[in-house]
Amino acid sequence: MKSTLKLFSFFILASILFTSCKSSRSSGSSKSNLTGWNFNDPSYGGYLKGKFKDGNVPPGMVHIEGGTYTMGLVQDDVMFDWNTTPKQMHVRSFYMDESEVTNAEYGLFLQYTKDVFPPEDPQFKHIYPSILPDTLVWRKGLGNTNLLSENYLRHPAYADYPVVGVSWIQANKYCKWRTNAVNLKILMDKGVIKNIFKEDSLSFKGKNNFDTDAYLTNPYALFDGDSTIYKKGLPVPRKKGDPKPPKDAFSGRQVTSSDGILSQKFRLPTEAEWEYAAKAVFENREYNNIRGRKKYAWSGKYTRNKSRAKRGDQLANFKQGTGNYSGIAGWSSDGSDIPNAVKSYPPNAFGLFDMSGNVAEWVSDVYRPIIDSEANDFNYFRGNIFTKKLINQDGKVVIVGDGEVEYDTLVNGIVVPKDLPGSVKYIPITKDDTFMRRNYLLADNSSLNDGDKNSSKDFELEKDQLIGRPRMYNSPTKPQEELDSLGNVINKLEYDSKRRTTLISDKTRVYKGGSWADREYWLDPAQRRYFPQYIATNFIGFRCATDKVGPMMMNEKKTATPKYVRK
Repeated sequence: MKSTLKLFSFFILASILFTSCKSSRSSGSSKSNLTGWNFNDPSYGGYLKGKFKDGNVPPGMVHIEGGTYTMGLVQDDVMFDWNTTPKQMHVRSFYMDESEVTNAEYGLFLQYTKDVFPPEDPQFKHIYPSILPDTLVWRKGLGNTNLLSENYLRHPAYADYPVVGVSWIQANKYCKWRTNAVNLKILMDKGVIKNIFKEDSLSFKGKNNFDTDAYLTNPYALFDGDSTIYKKGLPVPRKKGDPKPPKDAFSGRQVTSSDGILSQKFRLPTEAEWEYAAKAVFENREYNNIRGRKKYAWSGKYTRNKSRAKRGDQLANFKQGTGNYSGIAGWSSDGSDIPNAVKSYPPNAFGLFDMSGNVAEWVSDVYRPIIDSEANDFNYFRGNIFTKKLINQDGKVVIVGDGEVEYDTLVNGIVVPKDLPGSVKYIPITKDDTFMRRNYLLADNSSLNDGDKNSSKDFELEKDQLIGRPRMYNSPTKPQEELDSLGNVINKLEYDSKRRTTLISDKTRVYKGGSWADREYWLDPAQRRYFPQYIATNFIGFRCATDKVGPMMMNEKKTATPKYVRK
């Protein structure tokens, strides 16, 4: 008995020592192991080392643990597109919305933007209209669909339905706004910033609105320099003998990237991420092997539910045949003839809803028929445009003012702002930034190895010699600007009259997944289609993703079979 107690005590002591050693090596250690200096100590200069706690999943998202999988079709390519041949790909861990962005969530974005950039103000008149979904996508020349055009976006009956009529550009605008909205709440919850919605005397319109990059660059450039918006800030230890600061004074410091408090940027998922999350191949995993192939976001070869209560019902919302969008009255097989409310169908093994059916979804990639996995089989993405912050003559980062907004006119005549007031101005990197680099040589990598100069027959020509020559992927020209009788600039809209053999360009984006208007064939997560990034439809929505920092796994414990297996 005594020997057993001694052995037990030995194991307890060993575990305590192991835990203490592990904690001393953790990111929250208060002392430098290599210099002996104290972090976050005014007596040693107050040099920062933030604490990181893994497991904080962003609101509305689920953790997608990264790994390797077969990207592309594992079934017959009956459409003979040959644009999704199988290839092995690795995806890093990330977070993803459990369902598509709904009308209510996008409506919050609309309301906030209208308050901050009132369209009746001449200097903001193009900002709010540029993010409005196109509700006329529901119109049909030979169809009675005016009800949906007038009600789908704003009526509370459709509040939890996925937003449609949103272009790829508008979806990205939402992602950027969501980053700022989430980080603003984090700072208010941490007591760094007062609740701006309760401050009647504070103006947060125009350039005074909250922007994450602007805050990290210069917190006192926000809110028109009104420092009273900041509360006590993050606590800072006082030196011995320093007087105690006044009760309501800003006695701490501002949040930095090194603190690990702010959320990572929200964005559209890449095509590789979206397909990986939709397939959820770990559902078929046994140890480190994949058993079988997955045709849909769920396991099995068929689209119908096998459970006793819902036997025969469809597991997704899709068009089942000509004139058949939901089945027969009294026995609706999928429950909806248009997009259905999110989470109306069972989730996949990752806990993601509607990865097959309901609405197709924008992803961030520029479309090309071939995915060059030989060039990159690690977190593949086509569409990188590398930028840097613009620095003025005084050496300060440029923040866009109210009267300094630049606008761009899209091919379809819609005017969109390049940067919002109060945001940091970014410019493409230059040749000096890429000098002697091995990993990238250009700012815009959309056509890298496929449509750029280096992959064409004119690769030896200089840049000025390429003017007027045909390009492999040539986008339609922009609307021509003219002056009216009062001297105001107007856009002359014209259809592109040049004969072309492809719709592919650097402005063409991939969308994934089947929709309520698609046949069963398109429910396969490997299928890929494309549209110009400025076009909106009534069957394409989107969901957001964000990067996971730190460990790849949320839980280091390995299991032979998945924790979640849907019945």
